[in-house]
Amino acid sequence: MVTEGANYLVSIVTFLGAAIIVVPLFKKIGLGPVLGYLAAGLAIGPFGLALFTDSTTIIHIAELGVVMFLFLVGLEIQPKQLWGLRKYIFGMGSLQVLGATGALTAIGLLYNFSLQFSFIAASGFVLTSTAIVMQTLSYRNDMTSDPSRRIIAVLLFEDLLIVPLLALVAILSPAQTADSLQSHSLWQHIVVSFAGLALLIVAGIWLLDPLFRLVAKTKIRELMTAVALFVVLGSALLMEATGLSMAMGAFLAGVLLSNSSFRHQLEVDIDPFKGLLLGLFFLGVGMSLDLTHVLNHWKMILSALFLMMITKGIIIYAVARATGSTKLQSLDRAVLMAQGGEFAFVLFSSAALQGVISAEVHANMTAIVVLSMALTPLFIVIYQKWIAPKFAVREVLENDVIEEQNDIILIGLGRFGQIVNHLLRASGFQPTIIDKDAKLVSGMKKRGIRSYFGDACHPDLLHRAGIETVKLVIVAIDNTKQATKIVRHIHQINPKAKIIARAYDRHHVFELAQAGANVQIRETFDSALRTGKQALTTLGIEQEKVHRIGNMFFGKDRHSVKLMADVYDPKKPMFTNADMLKIAFEQDEELKLEIQKILDEEI
Repeated sequence: MVTEGANYLVSIVTFLGAAIIVVPLFKKIGLGPVLGYLAAGLAIGPFGLALFTDSTTIIHIAELGVVMFLFLVGLEIQPKQLWGLRKYIFGMGSLQVLGATGALTAIGLLYNFSLQFSFIAASGFVLTSTAIVMQTLSYRNDMTSDPSRRIIAVLLFEDLLIVPLLALVAILSPAQTADSLQSHSLWQHIVVSFAGLALLIVAGIWLLDPLFRLVAKTKIRELMTAVALFVVLGSALLMEATGLSMAMGAFLAGVLLSNSSFRHQLEVDIDPFKGLLLGLFFLGVGMSLDLTHVLNHWKMILSALFLMMITKGIIIYAVARATGSTKLQSLDRAVLMAQGGEFAFVLFSSAALQGVISAEVHANMTAIVVLSMALTPLFIVIYQKWIAPKFAVREVLENDVIEEQNDIILIGLGRFGQIVNHLLRASGFQPTIIDKDAKLVSGMKKRGIRSYFGDACHPDLLHRAGIETVKLVIVAIDNTKQATKIVRHIHQINPKAKIIARAYDRHHVFELAQAGANVQIRETFDSALRTGKQALTTLGIEQEKVHRIGNMFFGKDRHSVKLMADVYDPKKPMFTNADMLKIAFEQDEELKLEIQKILDEEI
């Protein structure tokens, strides 16, 4: 006889077994873990092997994974940074939501649904799946870039819409009267929500950090973990109780703790729960896909699915381009955010219960949202493998048109290149500056420094800059492979041009020398030499002797580089070649003797 406890254990083992078998397989074949979780859920759900029937309960429990994910994201964003995102949250967020809602409502009308039905369906589908988007950004290790923060800003704005949309469902309900709606439903929701938000902010500013300090004094590790979970889940519960989303509560709690000294400990404590529950969430979504209903209405569901995803994607792309994103960033955001989200289940259920939409519309839209969430990981894989590379190449080739040809070309305008450029300009020279960081080039242009966006690895760009007749080229980029490639190309096209190149280390010095660079400047050599000279001075050696030792050391190093560059083999590790060992040993012994002579001299 199987006890109830044993049944729970069987359920847990089945969940874990499905994930262990399917998820690694999908990741192995390049389809990603999210799609693997969805497939595993479909396999064990009521429309697969029928091992589980209550997918709704599982999704509600597993939504805690999304909550914890947003808490960890909040830990990475300080309050000042969140305030800086306000134009994206309310500006770009409202543009995207309003534009997509209008377009999707029009699609509903094309299917001969009423305006009310079409609007509710559009409102649910326009809210993106936070779980899928955040999980994808996490797998990319791309949570803190500017494009990702814009995406997060839009997701936050969509979370803010929960209250007005649920209130609107109540307004549209046939059971409500106009007077009761105007006096109670909307304003009551808004006041309670803002009160809960204010309470969370007050607690976060004055209570959370002292609470963690008090617990830390106990030195009980598991108690710290318990408090971390209490803060995350408590914040989520508070927001849900006041009508907002659990994810928003956890995110704000994370933001309020982003300056805390316990931030890193919180990340360590929460991360394991986040990953496990997120996987469970995707399993639940896969289980909730009613294949029978989809097969019975496949024409309408599939046509509406692709039409709604394409339409939403077009609106997202247009808004992204209008707000300053590149073509590649805009396309990436459109693919990532074109699906419906988990909040649609809540909105559609509420609308169905209150008679705003019919049971058939509820079933159809739920299937459409689930399918959109299931297909999104597959679309992301297709996009990243076959579409993004083509757009990436196209964007890289869209270089600025260089309008001048000077005797000097400076490639790279980072910290290293800016110092070189400053000295050249102060000395009366005007180099042609090339850098492939579009934002940096734009910023320099605003400061009055003429520079050009482009990748110097492309021969046509260097040709337009006059590489055939240039006298001096300074390669100041920090990418070793690209720097060597550029130096080699310049030397082949114009052997008479003098080339000064920034080198990462001694290996890179030899590679640049073999490629044709006349002078190779190691990033840390000069600063290290200066540090050594300062150390000798501090140890009591006369300033003149220190100066001579430094010059002699520099000269010996340059001579060593020239000798070693002739026998250097980039395919072999440093100092495995017998000739290089001999040269290095001889140079080291000569160096010691020369320094000792200087030290023994009388001034």
